[in-house]
Parts: sequence; structure tokens; C-alpha cells
Amino acid sequence: MKILACVVTYNRSELLARCVDAIRGQRRPPDRLLVINNGSTDDTVAMLEAKGVECLTQENVGSAGGWARSISEALAGDYDAVWLMDDDGFPDREALGLLEQALTPDRACVSSVVLQENARDRFVFPMPLLNDNQLPVLAARRRKLPTLTELRAEVKGDLYPFAHLFNGALVSTQAARAIGNVTPDFFLFGDEVDYFMRLRSFGPVLSHLGAHHYHPDVAGRPLTPEKAYYYVKNTIILNRRYFDARPVRHAAAVAAALWRTGRRNGWKQAAALVAGRNAPLAKAVARGLKGQIGRDYGR
Repeated sequence: MKILACVVTYNRSELLARCVDAIRGQRRPPDRLLVINNGSTDDTVAMLEAKGVECLTQENVGSAGGWARSISEALAGDYDAVWLMDDDGFPDREALGLLEQALTPDRACVSSVVLQENARDRFVFPMPLLNDNQLPVLAARRRKLPTLTELRAEVKGDLYPFAHLFNGALVSTQAARAIGNVTPDFFLFGDEVDYFMRLRSFGPVLSHLGAHHYHPDVAGRPLTPEKAYYYVKNTIILNRRYFDARPVRHAAAVAAALWRTGRRNGWKQAAALVAGRNAPLAKAVARGLKGQIGRDYGR
């Protein structure tokens, strides 16, 4: 199998250096390592040049634009699969070898599980329990599992039919050719859910419980008004495309944006998201209900 490893980065040179070192240290190394640089203004380019790592620099088109460029490069280079990750996490040495073995021709994607780098049994993004359609349950006493140990207790074998994409995800280029590329207009948030759902139309999208991707705990990171806007708008767009119980899901997205902003940035900033004529979440809801995908924050 011919594999391209792609890392999307923006202004995280120290973390990126750790990531590319871990990729180069794989027991089964990728056939090519490429960094997609979304217009970093720090020393990212100089660091990569010093390490001899190939880099393509483009304007800051957000994570979605970075994944789209990565997949385009894999398709143009006639690779069998593309291994996708952002810059702040890093793979365990055995990860790519395990993912390659599991990516059979009928499967669209096999991803690592994303574990906290300082608490390596705990997920960065808790893994959902699934309904009969193998989608996250919406209303249940127990909806998500916070640890790998708990997930292993639920699963026979090493594969689970769900994945948090773009943190060590090995995507079949055969699947990408069949379903198309990531939609760059998502910009921030939602691109990974949309692509997960589209990949499922080709074949299973799985997490390999033995393939580990280590990542900082993101629970305390500040949520800017721009990120809150795209989170709400794009979640509503995705709810309308793929999920049932839409009003409940829409309300949950707004509540989550307010809660995270309040906890991480302060409740005054949370109130500013919904107060006044230019409140970004009001625009996010209105545009999300109209399906207005695109980069339009502040307009």
C-alpha cells in the first residue's frame, strides 16, 4: 500500500515538530510526508526546512481547506491511502502499521483513537455509544464513553464503527475518488462530520482501538466568537443534512457554544454571543437554517 501522510498546520511550530518526528519514527513509515501550511506566521517554514520536511504553503483556508488540499495531493500522486492529522497531536509508533493492516478494500477509513497525551486511557473526544444505524445515540442515560478501557469492554475485537476524523485517520483514496473531496466551505468545524457521513456511503468508517494518537486535552481551550459562530452554523447545516430530531440538536449546539464559551472565556463573553443586533449566534442560527455554508463570519 502506498501511503501519503499529511499534517495540516497553522502557527504551532513546536507541536508540529513533535508530530513530524513521530511520523518519521513509525515502525511502518509513510511513503511520503507532506505538511500543508495554512499561512503560518511563526517559524513553521524555517523549522520544516531545517528538518528537511516537504511543505506546501497556502493561504489560511481553515482546517477544511487543509484537508481538501491533502486529499487532492494524495489523488494526484496515485496513493492508495492518505493519513490525515492536525499539528498538535502525534501518533504512537505502531499506529500506521495497524491502520494499514485494517484498511481492507471494502473499508473507507480506519482511524486511530484520540487519547489525552498526559492521561493515555482517556479520550480527548469521548466516544459515543451507537444506535441501530451506527450513529451516536441522542437520548440515553449513557451516551458517551470517556476512556479506552470502557470502550474495550463494549467491543469485541479492535474495531469500532465510528471515528473522530482527522486525528490519525487513514482514508482510502478509492473512497475519496468515489465520494469526492472534503468541502472547503466548512472552513472551521463540521468538515469532519460531513466527511465521516459521506465516507460511510462507500464503506465502513472505523476506529482501531490498538492504534493510538496522542493529543493535548482541548477541554479548556478558549472558544473565540468566530469559532462559536462556525460551530453553531455548521452543526445546524449538518443536522439538516444527516440527522433526526433537528430542533433538539440545533438547540443543543447553541447551548454547547454558550456553555463552552462561558466556562473557558467567561460568562460576559458568552452573553455577548447572543446580545445585541450583531450577536454572532443569531446570525449563525439563521444562516444555518438556510443552509448557507461558507466563510461569512462578521458579514
